[in-house]
Amino acid sequence: MKQNNTQLIEVMKHLMKHESITSWDAIQDYRITRLSAIIFTLRKEYNMNIDSHWKTGNGKRWTEYTWVRKSDSDESVIANIIRSGE
Repeated sequence: MKQNNTQLIEVMKHLMKHESITSWDAIQDYRITRLSAIIFTLRKEYNMNIDSHWKTGNGKRWTEYTWVRKSDSDESVIANIIRSGE
């Protein structure tokens, strides 16, 4: 199934601004329910270095995805992708 380009761009913008995102962030802010699929696409097709970390609290467990910038040029490449997709 082809990924929704708008959702990819929203997650990219969120990662550029906040550096991390959880499924709950994606649901609340962007109505995205399949964040893991978007993260997979960003890793594979856009070569974004995104780490996954399990978090726990209040008897619950969730994954936090964190964008790890490899260099300063990473941000400009992602910004160009966002501009071309909007």
